[in-house]
Amino acid sequence: MTLKGLHLLLTYQCNHECDHCFLWGSPWQSGTLTLGGIREILRQAGELGTVEWIYFEGGEPFLYYPILVTGVELAAAAGFKVGMVSNAYWATEREDALAWLRPFAGRVRDLSVSSDLYHWSEEISRQSRLATEAAGELGIPVGTISIAQPEQAAEVGTGKLPEGLSGVMYRGRAAVELAGRAAKQPWRGFTECPHEDLREPGRLHLDALGYAHLCQGIVLGNVFQSTLKEICMAYDPESHEVIGPLLTGGPAELARRGNHEPAEGYADACHLCYETRLALRARHPEILVPDQAYGVPED
Repeated sequence: MTLKGLHLLLTYQCNHECDHCFLWGSPWQSGTLTLGGIREILRQAGELGTVEWIYFEGGEPFLYYPILVTGVELAAAAGFKVGMVSNAYWATEREDALAWLRPFAGRVRDLSVSSDLYHWSEEISRQSRLATEAAGELGIPVGTISIAQPEQAAEVGTGKLPEGLSGVMYRGRAAVELAGRAAKQPWRGFTECPHEDLREPGRLHLDALGYAHLCQGIVLGNVFQSTLKEICMAYDPESHEVIGPLLTGGPAELARRGNHEPAEGYADACHLCYETRLALRARHPEILVPDQAYGVPED
């Protein structure tokens, strides 16, 4: 596995609790990276020698603003290209948006702003517009991430969404809150993973606990117990207990091999995969973790 990008889940916490969130982000989530953890991840990324991009995501990374600012500074100083993802809750006025973003000017090469009807009362919110304008003034490249409502794909007839909108991935909270609003397809038809390159991923998501996620909730190892280099060298997708079946026949094969009895219909491949993984967690306790990715409340 040759990694080009690392996406740091700076925190599982978020000021929103969106129905489409596949990481169960909410104000009540737990798990936030420390500066020590960020330094160790950057050290390992440098040791690996192939990583080009470091992204800071969440949850909502701006909730831990001093850690975010310092993390971006450290990543940029180490020679990585840096990106961020935010819902721009902080962009309450133009002057304020400029103040929040100014420390990232010259360091961040990509700011992705989430704005849709899950976050706000309009698809492109006032906050996202102010954040986009401020980023433009500061020379920070910026784009918008907007997720469609479940009914929108059906409304356009062909299933092709309007430009600028992406479809829901029915995993995490979306599998619970939104799948009921989507058209269903027979589970046996989901014979491949449509979103991840399982043989050569190119990127991993690293959370505050050190877990290296190939897809959120499918873990390849822990960078605080072994190194990224060791995790990459050890990765054998065909023999992996969860990835192997997904490569062979997608979520349908994972369900068959796990003796999981699916329902008749699912909203998409992610929906079947997520529900199957939920049922198999006790069988794969080191792979299908952590609880945060499965909506399990902390004791």
